[in-house]
This record gives sequence, C-alpha cells and structure tokens, in this order.
Amino acid sequence: MSNRRILRLSGADTRDFLQGLITNDVAKVDQGLVYAAMLTPQGKYLADFFVAADGDDLLVDVDESLAASLAKRLTMYRLRAKVTIAETDLAVRRGTGPAPEGALADPRHPDLGWRMYDAQPGDDGSDWDAIRVAHCIPETGIELGPDSYILEAGFERLNGVDFRKGCYVGQEVTARMKHKTTLRKGLATVTVAGEAPIGTEIRRADKPVGTLFTQAGDQAIAYLRFDRAGADMCAQNARIDWQVKT
Repeated sequence: MSNRRILRLSGADTRDFLQGLITNDVAKVDQGLVYAAMLTPQGKYLADFFVAADGDDLLVDVDESLAASLAKRLTMYRLRAKVTIAETDLAVRRGTGPAPEGALADPRHPDLGWRMYDAQPGDDGSDWDAIRVAHCIPETGIELGPDSYILEAGFERLNGVDFRKGCYVGQEVTARMKHKTTLRKGLATVTVAGEAPIGTEIRRADKPVGTLFTQAGDQAIAYLRFDRAGADMCAQNARIDWQVKT
C-alpha cells in the first residue's frame, strides 16, 4: 500500500472540526475504522478516505494522489480551530487473513479484511480487484472521480455516509438525493465477455448507457444509466450484460 498517505490531525478541536466537513460520524472512530468522503458544497466528490483514532489524534488514510489537495482543503476550512494538519511517515498494511494485533476491520465490506498503520507498507497479495468487483466497491481515481456523487457510488451500502450526524459540506444535496429522488444512475457489477480499457463507453442499441471500469474475470464495475441499461450492451468489442437485482 505504498500509494497511500497518512495525515495526522491533532489539537483540541480536531473531532468537532472534522465532524463538520465529512460524510460520516467522527464519533464512530471510538469503535473502529471509519470510511468517509469530503464533498464540494454542490455535493460532488473531492476525496474518500479512512479515519482512525490514534490517542487524541485522528489519522486520515487517503490515496497519495489526493493527499496534498485534501490537506490544503482542510487547512482552508481550519480558520481559528485548534487543529494541526501534518503528513506522517506511517504506512498502510492490509490483508484478508487473520488480523494482527492493532489491525482495524475495513468498514466497507467484511471481505476487504483489515487495515493497520505502522512503519512499513504491506499487502498479503489478496486479489483486491476481484473483491471490489464482486461487491461493487469503487476505487479512488478509477470509479471515484470529480463528477461522482457518493450515493451513486454506493457509499450508503459501504458505510461511508451517516444521515443522522448533522451538517457537513455537501450534506444538503446528498440528503436530497437520499430522500427525494430515485437514483437514475450509479455503479453496478456487470457481466463481461471480452475486454475493454477502463473508461470505455458502454452502448446499447446505439445509445450511450454508461462507462466500463475495473474488470476481474468475467465481471466488471460499470457506471450505468439504469433506464437504458440491460442485456446486450457493448463496450468496444466486449459484450456487457446487466440484470436488475430484485
């Protein structure tokens, strides 16, 4: 997991500060690892990450491609809050086998095993793409990008959003999507015959239906427009099929 960066938030106002910014309830760190996101005021994705308690401090485990921008945005919101934001030398270890002492369960799905934070990165060689595809779990920079809405990406199912925690940046749009609309687009696991590059457009009856993302075996994660999706779709030379789950 050398592609992760760990930020440390410390200071008397740390929990209250982060609570007003992210999609999940910071208080849950007292029970284990918390998965959350930071959004724009318009409710669009900026970054997803894990939050863990380390004494009175909070550790934020984020993809390295987003670490600098996340730290900058947190600093922008800090104002007079008593919070220090700093990068650490900690690394991520993860696995799906027996969890070592100090490990925390990945809150997104039991099959994703555990994560822990120490001096050396580590990975037990699990087929993470296969696990993600089987359970339709998005990845930073692949299925999750600047145009993403977290409910379309499955964050409620992945324990990444709390609708009872109160206000946070982007909360109004997210709550409206939850309570006043039926999602017309979103991520789904599809069946694939053949291969196509990540980001390939999916079409059905000569109409755009969505985008193909991570593939593992004969399955893939796709972003679909649900009213157009179904059997006999294609992404270049790959055949794509999707069935509505009832």
